[in-house]
Amino acid sequence: MKYYAYLIIAILFEVAGAAMLKTSAGFSILVPSILVIVFYFFSFFFFVLALQAISLSVGYSVWAGIGTAGTALVGLLFFHEKLTFINFLGLFIIILGVILMNLSMNGESKTSIEKKVSSS
Repeated sequence: MKYYAYLIIAILFEVAGAAMLKTSAGFSILVPSILVIVFYFFSFFFFVLALQAISLSVGYSVWAGIGTAGTALVGLLFFHEKLTFINFLGLFIIILGVILMNLSMNGESKTSIEKKVSSS
């Protein structure tokens, strides 16, 4: 379970990094530009920790999919960007795909991954 916590933390840092990309104005504003680097560093750091027990296919799809949806939500709430029905439909499909990827990992493969991590 702690590996999914690492994945959630990685996603939060990734979304924060994307928001700072917007506010950095093409890396022309110093503080947001530095925060881009810091947030993406921590995003990858926690993502690597999560991948110790989560398969790459599931971990990456969750990280990218939820990160995309989270970034769209940040754009909507903080930058007043407009999302069309097609945008919402696309985000729904991404989230549905993430759910399906997680459902595809049956309990047996999760257990074998957890055993592998605990033995190392």
